[in-house]
Amino acid sequence: MAKSTVSLLLLLVVVHGVFVPASAQLCSLLGPSAFPVLSAERDINIGAIFSIHRSALLKMHPFTSKPEPISCVRLNLREFKFAQTFIFAIEEINNSTQLLPGISLGYKIYDACNSIALAIHSGMALMNGYEKILSDISCSRSPAVQAIVGESTSSPTIALASVVGPFNIPVISHFATCACLSNRKRYPSFFRTIPSDYYQSKALAQLVKYFGWTWVGTVRSRSDYGNNGIAAFEEAAKQEGICIEYSEAVLRTDPQEQFLKTLEVIKKGTARVVLAFISFGDFAPLVKVIAEQNITGLQWVGSESWITSRNLAETKEYSFLSGAVGFAVVNAKLPGLREFLVNVNPNQELKNELLKEFWETAFQCSFRTSGSGTCTGSEKLAELQNEYTDVSELRIEHKAYTAVYAVAHTLHNVLKDFKSSTNNSKGELPTSKKVLQYMRDVSFTMKTGENIFFDASGDPVARYDLVNWQPAEDGSLQFKHVGVYDSSLPSQQRLQVNQEHILWAGKSGQLPVSVCSESCPRGTRKTVQKGRPVCCYDCIPCAEGEISNDTDSSDCFPCDLEYWSNESKDRCVLKVVEFLSYTEIMGMVLCIFSFIGVLLTAVVSVLFYLHKETPIVRANNSELSFLLLFSLSLCFLCSLTFIGRPTEWSCMLRHTVFGITFVLCISCVLGKTLVVLMAFRATLPGSDVMKWFGPAQQRLSVVSLTLIQVIVCVLWLTISPPFPYMNLSYYREKIILECNVGSTFGFWAVLGYTGLLSILCFVLAFLARKLPDNFNEAKFITFSMLIFCAVWLTFIPAYVSSPGKFTVAVEIFAISVSSFGLLFCIFAPKCYIILLKPEKNTKKQMMGKSSSTAL
Repeated sequence: MAKSTVSLLLLLVVVHGVFVPASAQLCSLLGPSAFPVLSAERDINIGAIFSIHRSALLKMHPFTSKPEPISCVRLNLREFKFAQTFIFAIEEINNSTQLLPGISLGYKIYDACNSIALAIHSGMALMNGYEKILSDISCSRSPAVQAIVGESTSSPTIALASVVGPFNIPVISHFATCACLSNRKRYPSFFRTIPSDYYQSKALAQLVKYFGWTWVGTVRSRSDYGNNGIAAFEEAAKQEGICIEYSEAVLRTDPQEQFLKTLEVIKKGTARVVLAFISFGDFAPLVKVIAEQNITGLQWVGSESWITSRNLAETKEYSFLSGAVGFAVVNAKLPGLREFLVNVNPNQELKNELLKEFWETAFQCSFRTSGSGTCTGSEKLAELQNEYTDVSELRIEHKAYTAVYAVAHTLHNVLKDFKSSTNNSKGELPTSKKVLQYMRDVSFTMKTGENIFFDASGDPVARYDLVNWQPAEDGSLQFKHVGVYDSSLPSQQRLQVNQEHILWAGKSGQLPVSVCSESCPRGTRKTVQKGRPVCCYDCIPCAEGEISNDTDSSDCFPCDLEYWSNESKDRCVLKVVEFLSYTEIMGMVLCIFSFIGVLLTAVVSVLFYLHKETPIVRANNSELSFLLLFSLSLCFLCSLTFIGRPTEWSCMLRHTVFGITFVLCISCVLGKTLVVLMAFRATLPGSDVMKWFGPAQQRLSVVSLTLIQVIVCVLWLTISPPFPYMNLSYYREKIILECNVGSTFGFWAVLGYTGLLSILCFVLAFLARKLPDNFNEAKFITFSMLIFCAVWLTFIPAYVSSPGKFTVAVEIFAISVSSFGLLFCIFAPKCYIILLKPEKNTKKQMMGKSSSTAL
């Protein structure tokens, strides 16, 4: 609505005021001339527009006669104070010998009555002056004022800047904060001494995030100020991870039902923090409704428009605002201002109706009546304590004061350069375009030490005070300075808060909590609830092997390969390294079995040694028997190399020693089997086969067969030896420390050669199983090789499928069982005869016939 009005009026200006046809020499103003409410014309004049009245009485026009002048009602003491501060600054500059020496500044102050249409009308009047008839040269001369200060709110200022901008007249606002006004293409002549809402919105988002509030509600003015401010806040809040539960808009002219509807939304909301980016005029009726409904317990966060309002703070019914925090324009002291303000008197200008209305408002009297309520003009403003006479909070007044000084310094610089030019013989004033050019580059220092300059968008450096509403002794609220925000500092240092000095809602020292979901502890991650904002989430425990070591973590992060998550999933710890240890029960049991095997082998060896001259020991080559017992001892002992932490040496030893000792063992058994076969053939008439397989040949066969395995093992160790290997793939939660065989071909070559000899030995023993009982050792060899082959055939699938240390245990078990099989099947019958049947241990018995049944 505001933008359409601006466009229409701008079109009228262009048609009627600028592009005048050549045939038309004169242009008459149709409506009445607009006159300032306060003015003093001097050498150079500055215009100003304030909403000294709160509203205008707009009437419906029948368009059959000239419209009557618009009436304004309800004088605004705050805006009147702005106007008087504006005059105070001008008078101070006129009394200065340093700034604009020899030049007297005048002023023309218009009342926009909080109306966009009146703001535009006032702006046009400041450009054109009071003439009712304009000639074709009216637009080529200098404007009536060199700059315009105002307006106080964003929407009228947008309209004013749109109309004045094309004529290059600087507009400098003291209180219009809408970020949209920083658009240089749309508002090329606009400046302001108050920071843009862009910075305030970012500061508010940082403040909300600083206190950990991620779930907030917002209330805004349904105007350019509120709409643009909340839009910028929402964008900044999204970047900070803040969610907005609801966003309500109100306007002071809304019916009571609209305020009640907004209040109902606030009551139903779960957010405990409400951010009110709202003008004072729109906020006042809302807090009145809140007070009537007795809504308490909310933490209010305010924008600069109302956060330092004395009217609200001094109203005891609004004590629910206690604890409110928000950013306010930096406060300042203006020496001499109070004396100037209290010296205002209607008797100074008897014809000025505005001064009389101000007097009537301030003292609640009337010049039009007689009696006790009559104004005399002799009342003392100095005795009043109200918004007008209070100079403890001059935040916005200082910005109006600064705006006047910005114009003055600009004019000072322009005139300084203008006078030095040769074209100033007639005492002409600089053009508005020249003033605008100098305004962009102006830079000066105020009495407070603050350096004032404008950036490329016409904005000053953003500095705010963080204020907190705290109860005073009289029951009202006071403003406590608890922090600052300075946009000129690095991003991490801009917001500084003294949190220990803040009193929160409900007069509590405890920071309120306003979140949609409680924080997710370490060891969990957030997962957004379907259909709800990102701040509403569930906490899901991290999966095994993943951690989150921060609260409210969005993701769980996997541990490195050698690490695993602890029980609480908040720290990665080294994985358990698993290997078959001597200290665990399985390792101990296997060690005991190995030592028992070695012990039994030693007992048999001793027993055979003590009876080495007996026939049963000497039969079938006692040398091979002792060599077999020795190799069996090595087989039992080699299983110990598989237990304990794998090292480079143990990995190379365990498979090679195992392969060599077992081949040695099988070679001895094979030799004994061949001896049985050869011995049987030697008993046949005419056979001399034993001379070809005597003890020397037997030893040579054992050595030759074993040497082949040794060569295979040497080649294996040379080309690609086994090595310790951390297996991370079998288990996710632990590391299997095992021996990688290196060359798979070498590993299976060793096992294959051992298996080949075992099968050969089994076949030969099986063929010799029906020989006479004198040589029935063949049947025991058959049994032993049957056990041996069965164990190792079973070992292959068990070895492949067994996990971790059980792989090693299976291999040790196979070694032990096959070794025990050989030991018991071959030597147990002989030990039985030696110990329990010594009468059979004779040469006669060995050479005799027996009726034993062959296998």
